[in-house]
Amino acid sequence: MEAGDITDHISRRFNKDLEDLRSAVLTMGGLVETQLSKAIAAIVKGDSALGLEVANDDYKVNALEVNIDEECSRILATRAPAAGDLRLIVAIIKTITDLERIGDEAEKIGFLASQLAVMDRPSDSYRELKNLGNHVLQMLHDTMNAFARLDVKASIAVVREDEEVDAEYDAINRQGITFMMEDPQNIKRVMNVTWVARALERIGDHSKNICEYVIYMVEGRNVRHTDIIKSAIHSSD
Repeated sequence: MEAGDITDHISRRFNKDLEDLRSAVLTMGGLVETQLSKAIAAIVKGDSALGLEVANDDYKVNALEVNIDEECSRILATRAPAAGDLRLIVAIIKTITDLERIGDEAEKIGFLASQLAVMDRPSDSYRELKNLGNHVLQMLHDTMNAFARLDVKASIAVVREDEEVDAEYDAINRQGITFMMEDPQNIKRVMNVTWVARALERIGDHSKNICEYVIYMVEGRNVRHTDIIKSAIHSSD
């Protein structure tokens, strides 16, 4: 085998390793999305069993994170990637951390759903949580699509959505304070609702983080904690 053939072979193997990594992240994202969807359904339907199922299945997300992280470490040690390939692996390591934390938040929501299921339910079946939950679920779905396509414009759109999620979360908090002041017997239930809303808001934050990693992968810019992302949003208006 010629030296050039060996180089081509190594290059093909490396490219396959990177593609397998991206596929594994998308698999993890799909699992997290399913977990979140079930957790929201458990809240809306008052399904305690479904909520506990979500809480008990979090180990699957954790296992995927460990496997992908180990594969990233192997590639870093054996391939010594540079430039764009190195950015991809760094971004993947950060992305799976945020996906694992989204899984943790879905676990919390599932557990809280099991508690809310045995309490008196409001006539609107937690409409405000359903609306926020569906908003965040769509945000997560769009995030994984942006990751799959390495789409900077889609990533910026998700960052914009996070501002709306924050506003919905604040509205639920204000409503909860009003309910507790009107009837102290509602305190425990309203506190659970507030914790669910907080978990959903955190999922929005993690989704935004992942989209910032996509921008880093594509453009090599670290836009976290800077005004660059804001200027990009306003310039797209």
